[in-house]
Amino acid sequence: MRVMSSGDGYKYLLRSVVAGDGERSLSTPLTRYYAEVGNPPGRWIGTGIAQLGGGRILSGNEVSEKQLQLLLGMGRDPVTGDPLGRAYPEYSTPAERIRERVEGLDPELGPASHAEAVARVEAEERQRGTRKAVAGYDYTFSLPKSASVLWAVADAGTQALIAEAHHAAIAEVIEFMEREVAATRVGATGADGGAVAQVDTFGLAATA
Repeated sequence: MRVMSSGDGYKYLLRSVVAGDGERSLSTPLTRYYAEVGNPPGRWIGTGIAQLGGGRILSGNEVSEKQLQLLLGMGRDPVTGDPLGRAYPEYSTPAERIRERVEGLDPELGPASHAEAVARVEAEERQRGTRKAVAGYDYTFSLPKSASVLWAVADAGTQALIAEAHHAAIAEVIEFMEREVAATRVGATGADGGAVAQVDTFGLAATA
C-alpha cells in the first residue's frame, strides 16, 4: 500500500500504469511477455464510481489523464470538475516555515547565537519535511510466484484463465474492502479539526 498525495502525486501513475503503451491481450505468446513494454490502460472499478460524473463513468471504462488530474490531483469530480467536499488543504513548505521562524528570532541575538538558532531551525524544519494532503491509496496485488510460473509455461488458453482468475481475485478484494474496510470522516471540531464521526461510504472509486 502506498499513499498518494494531492497535487502532482498521481503523476507517477502516468509513467507506466495508465500509459497503455503495451497492447497485450490475455493470451499473448510467452516471448511477448519479455519483449513488450508498458502496461494496458487503466480502467475504472468499484461501486463508488456510480457517485461520480452523474453516473457517466461505468465499470471497465478507460481512465484518462485528465480524470486522474481532477480526482487525485485536485479532489474534483473526474467528469464534471465539481468539488468533492472540501478542497485539499495546503501546507507550508520547509523553506516557508524556516523563513517565518527566522524572521521571528530575537533581534537582540548576537551573530554567533543567531547563526546557531538559524541552523537549529533549518535542521528541525527539514526533518519535518513537506506535508501534503492524502488524495488516495495505491495498492499492488501480486500473484503468488507459483501462479506466475504456471502462467509462464502454460498454453495460451490456460494463460488466459490464470489472468482472468487474477482479475476476479482483485475484484473480490475490492468488494471486501467496500464491505468491511471503507469508511469516511465527517464534521470537524476544535482547533485541530478532528472528525466528529466515522461513517460508511457509497463504496470505493478506484482504477486498476
